[in-house]
Amino acid sequence: MECSNSTSSQGHHVEKWNQVQIIDPSIVEMGPSHLPLSFMRRCRGVLCLVIMILTAFMMMVYLSPVTTFLVRLFSVHYSRKSTCFLFGMWLAMWPFLFEKINKTRFVFSGESVPAKERVLLFANHRTEVDWMYLWDFALRKGRLQCIKYILKKSLMKLPVFNWAFHIIEFIPVERKWEIDEAIIRSRLSEFKNPKDPLWLAVFPEGTDYTEKKCIKSQEYAAEHGLPVLKNVLLPKTKGFNCCLQVLRSTIDAVYDITIAYKHRPPTFLDNVYGVGPSEVHIHISSIQVSDIPASEDGVAGWLVERFRLKDELLSGFSALGHFPDEGKGTEGDLSTAECLANFAAVVAVTGLLAYLTLFSSVWFKLFVAFSCSSLTLATCYSVHLPQMVGFGSGTPGSIHAKEA
Repeated sequence: MECSNSTSSQGHHVEKWNQVQIIDPSIVEMGPSHLPLSFMRRCRGVLCLVIMILTAFMMMVYLSPVTTFLVRLFSVHYSRKSTCFLFGMWLAMWPFLFEKINKTRFVFSGESVPAKERVLLFANHRTEVDWMYLWDFALRKGRLQCIKYILKKSLMKLPVFNWAFHIIEFIPVERKWEIDEAIIRSRLSEFKNPKDPLWLAVFPEGTDYTEKKCIKSQEYAAEHGLPVLKNVLLPKTKGFNCCLQVLRSTIDAVYDITIAYKHRPPTFLDNVYGVGPSEVHIHISSIQVSDIPASEDGVAGWLVERFRLKDELLSGFSALGHFPDEGKGTEGDLSTAECLANFAAVVAVTGLLAYLTLFSSVWFKLFVAFSCSSLTLATCYSVHLPQMVGFGSGTPGSIHAKEA
């Protein structure tokens, strides 16, 4: 479907939305947990977390040496493709947990977008787990395996998960632009091959929303003549502009995503235990790259305006409990059968690999030890092996030295 989504058209739509009479001021984002944390929910949550960590560990130590190291010597393109396929299978278990086990309802509104292969997404950052809910959107579009994030470098200290962040080539940043600019440009330059599917997700606010941060953001906005926002922070425009500059000629569209929750913003443990949120509302606007200004100042002004519109959307949501035109719905439910089949496949492979490790030849134990050491060193020093033999499509990789 053809999408018409300029800033002015969405602004007119949001203004009409804000004229709706507030009918229930009690529907706000800060409320009680969706469900009480019972003993059974706590036990189920611990079991789910153990399964997630164990499956991630076994798949990485056994399969990533083949896809990430061996295949990469011959083809960066096919190395990424095989790695992302396996990563996508594991990652699909999270939407299964959210929607089928925890019974969190996902409501999509805005524009119905095609499953384009290469897009840049930007979203508001209400809580520590916003980025996880983009997986539910990506899974519906068949692009879960190729989603990548720019994330704060401190997350690279998480055991096991830091290996995953490295091998699927997330981009860690220090939140110091004089350091981050060169890193972002260097890493993004490797994703310019149009044959490599890419969903790059960024959160321009740079941190999750809190009242204290909001007050500081409002004070800064008032001092500099910028919009004073209530539900989002002023975006940091340099990182987004950098991503757009590097990828502008190789992406199909930009997705503006606004996320809201009932009845309170969830934490990671809320997801694990299944006590919240009751609903995740995701509003999507698709923007043609040609509609975004080319200059840095133009991009900065354009992004601030998009966040002003987000703020108005979220004000309407806080008043009414839904985004405009949600009744139409833009995405269907996930297939329970497909979710179960994927879960069964991942758990079966993990069970087999765990059995081989614990009860089979000592060579399996040595392989696991070697793989763990290799992944740790590669992650610590940010090493991506180069393509040594010209084979297949894709550009050669490179070795990234550890940033000081």
